[in-house]
Amino acid sequence: MSGNQTAARRGLMLVLSSPSGAGKTTISRAVLEAERANGLSLSISATTRAKRPSEMAGVHYHFMSEREFLKKQKAGDFLEWAEVHGNYYATPREEVEQALSEGRDVLFDIDWQGASQIRKAAPEDMVSVFILPPDATSLRERLERRAEDDGATIKRRLTNARTEIAHWGEYDHVIVNHDLEVSVKEVLAILHASRTSAKRQTGLAADVAKIIADLEAME
Repeated sequence: MSGNQTAARRGLMLVLSSPSGAGKTTISRAVLEAERANGLSLSISATTRAKRPSEMAGVHYHFMSEREFLKKQKAGDFLEWAEVHGNYYATPREEVEQALSEGRDVLFDIDWQGASQIRKAAPEDMVSVFILPPDATSLRERLERRAEDDGATIKRRLTNARTEIAHWGEYDHVIVNHDLEVSVKEVLAILHASRTSAKRQTGLAADVAKIIADLEAME
């Protein structure tokens, strides 16, 4: 919610997806930093994969065992879930629904499977963006430069990228990440425009009715 906005509105889910290495996590962090003061928060996913050295539990992911994950999934505690690269990922439902009802926006850094489930569950609340790499070579180089995965994992991520990229047409917006700074600005522009969507301005009905009544009184 922008700092000068007075009308109540329902929050939105800004979903960013891309193949591994295309830059969605870096873009997500930059967008979050730019919009934190305006109420944007990051949806922290649950996952069964091992924690990387650079990650913190509860900050980057909610790390849990496969048994705990499947128990929560069966109980309906996740808004979406998927199996990616041999591990499970999911979005806790309760905290997201509370944020939206309070008019706060939530940023998602998830794959196409999770985006598809959210699109089916809450299409009116979702704004989706797919991040494409400039080319295949750039994607491979970014994965290698990250130096957080072994060779076999990198190879698997490149193989899976073919399937992931094929879903780009399902998204509301598509950005080719030639330049990080430009890509961040484009995502921010999408977010700002989406906030003013008429269907989200739930608090404007009374104000509009008053304007119309006042205009009628002037006749």
